[in-house]
Amino acid sequence: MANSGSIRIGVIGGGQLARMMVPPAIHLGLGISVLAEAEGSSAARAADAVGDYRDPETVYAFAETVDVVTFDHEHVPQPILRELERRGVSVHPRPDALQYAQDKILMRQKLGELGVPIPDWATVADEEQLRAFIAEHGGRAVVKTARGGYDGKGVRVVSEPDEVRDWFTALAEDGHGGHLLVEELVDFVRELSQLVARRPSGEARTWPVVETIQRDGVCAEVLAPAPVANPATLEEAARIGAVVAEGVGVTGVLAVEMFETRDGRVLVNELAMRPHNSGHFSIEGSVTSQFEQHLRAVADLPLGATDMTAPAAVMVNVLGGPEEGPMPVRYASALAEHPRAKIHSYDKQPRPGRKVGHVTVTGDDLEAVQREARAAAAAFA
Repeated sequence: MANSGSIRIGVIGGGQLARMMVPPAIHLGLGISVLAEAEGSSAARAADAVGDYRDPETVYAFAETVDVVTFDHEHVPQPILRELERRGVSVHPRPDALQYAQDKILMRQKLGELGVPIPDWATVADEEQLRAFIAEHGGRAVVKTARGGYDGKGVRVVSEPDEVRDWFTALAEDGHGGHLLVEELVDFVRELSQLVARRPSGEARTWPVVETIQRDGVCAEVLAPAPVANPATLEEAARIGAVVAEGVGVTGVLAVEMFETRDGRVLVNELAMRPHNSGHFSIEGSVTSQFEQHLRAVADLPLGATDMTAPAAVMVNVLGGPEEGPMPVRYASALAEHPRAKIHSYDKQPRPGRKVGHVTVTGDDLEAVQREARAAAAAFA
């Protein structure tokens, strides 16, 4: 355990989420260390260790250097997390909560227990079971791998069981059995996200419900707060977020992603127990960003206010990036043309579809803010 005067937070995973925790850690006087997967990671400036998060001894050694362990992603195996707790390490979110973000089948079961509205779903072990579900749900369905999927990976919309035959084959070859998750294909009008922060003492704070715009299974834009179509719908989304945070006992930031249906209902789609793409707007758009709030929460410090700093904030992801290299190669022209935009580079090499950064604009008029944010992000296309 670290023995310096300030609390040291250890983040497992060296991606952009860990990178964006560094500035608020400095401002709060917290120490921060990162266990990165490889050299040259997005969070390289805080990477005190490089190693495999699936290797127990690597994780145990890292944990000995910090006071609290938290995460840039949800992929650290449960046996490692539970052994950390057995050794007296403070882990947030705790393994009992994190399991629901790691396994989509466990998540659906837990949400059902909490009485939270969710799409109709089932587990399927073979093509015949999947065929029956598809037939009972209008001829199409969404199939997901139980573990490991993100940004559209591990998710397929299918009309025939053989469209996921490779997944069934992989489960059979694994030798441990297993199931895929199948869900009804929801007829939704938009996607919403409710972010909640909760500390071990139980104090919780929420941000305004936001609207997320997806392209090819990846979040492309976030509108904060979500434009009001039906106030009751947004109130229900906020209620659901609070119920889930308390029900799973999360510590840190939780994102509850939801569908708004054509008849005004809200159905929970996914959970993320860490800072989330739908909350990046909060760096400039909220009194307390999700990254600062996450650090406060896992350190069990009082949480900050989550009021908007302006009537509207729009975040647009930079996907792919400039052909000639990381985003800063375009900074001179982009900053000159869009002085109101706040530009964030993740220090990643460009690659089709890859999240290499984001742009946020705040202001009084949502449509004007959205136009400006889109134009600033397009400067890096």
